Amino acid sequence: MAFIDLIKEKAKMDKQTIVLPESNDKRTLIAAAQVLQEGTAELIMVGKEEKIMDGSHWLEVDLTGLKVVDPDLDPKFEEYAEELTRLREKKGMTIEKAREILKSDYITYGVMMVKMKDADGLVAGACHATADTLRPALQILKTAPGTELVSGFFIMDVPNCEFGANGTFLFADCGLNQDPNSEELAAIADTSAKSFRALVGEKPIIAMLSHSTKGSAKHALVDKVVNAVNIAHEKYPQLEIDGELQTDAALVPAVAKTKAPGSPVAGKANVLIFPNLDCGNIGYKLVQRLAKADAYGPMLQGIARPVNDLSRGCSAEDIVGVVALTAVQSQMN
Repeated sequence: MAFIDLIKEKAKMDKQTIVLPESNDKRTLIAAAQVLQEGTAELIMVGKEEKIMDGSHWLEVDLTGLKVVDPDLDPKFEEYAEELTRLREKKGMTIEKAREILKSDYITYGVMMVKMKDADGLVAGACHATADTLRPALQILKTAPGTELVSGFFIMDVPNCEFGANGTFLFADCGLNQDPNSEELAAIADTSAKSFRALVGEKPIIAMLSHSTKGSAKHALVDKVVNAVNIAHEKYPQLEIDGELQTDAALVPAVAKTKAPGSPVAGKANVLIFPNLDCGNIGYKLVQRLAKADAYGPMLQGIARPVNDLSRGCSAEDIVGVVALTAVQSQMN
């Protein structure tokens, strides 16, 4: 069974309520119909019910079972406005400004629904930049206890691949932190290991990637990764982690024997930590487009409750997958 099918089965076992605030996006409407048909989550859309239903009729999709919340009509609107004011009053938020934001910004409205436990998670980003999804999530939900920073990851499911966990990998950070330092790379590795174990159900084997393997190149960029590995060994001794490793040494057993003999990770890695956002973003898109991998994300890790971003190049099928993953994340909260 494909990875995403296993995730969907997990989602069905304890159905969660997920908010889709981008109700004007046709991919989101198509995805919502599929989610409702497959039964992987209960769904809420934020917007005008008449407009959403007109869209569903035009697209010829069935949204039976969808709950629509219109901020102009929602009896909980004032409660949300008061709570947003309380949360942000030290930053100058007033009740008038809170009402204005909640009327105009459906992502913020959806995040407030998650905050007030009227929903379990949120998925957005099909037609918004990452910052538009992340900003209200961090301002309202904040980071999870014990989390050093929020980061972004992709679950990559590569067809006909003998590497990783039967072709399944976690790539991080591919969507958020532009140039993490050594401490931050180590923290990303730790949260990525937790995400991989929770979502994939396999033991995380973590490679800290570089253009160098075990001293084959000398550069400050290499030093950053080496230092990150040392920090991870000290702060997170439970992790199976090694580096610096080139990608082929991390993945291919034959190459690992030559480039990194004795490494507990080389040739077996299923969690790949990239040294910066350029590498991560370029890497996941190469694998997605050239290897025809399914890429689910960018998922966010480290937020107190599940909020996940989408690539603006996503398909309806991608949204369906991220909704299922978000539902499984929320089962663990």
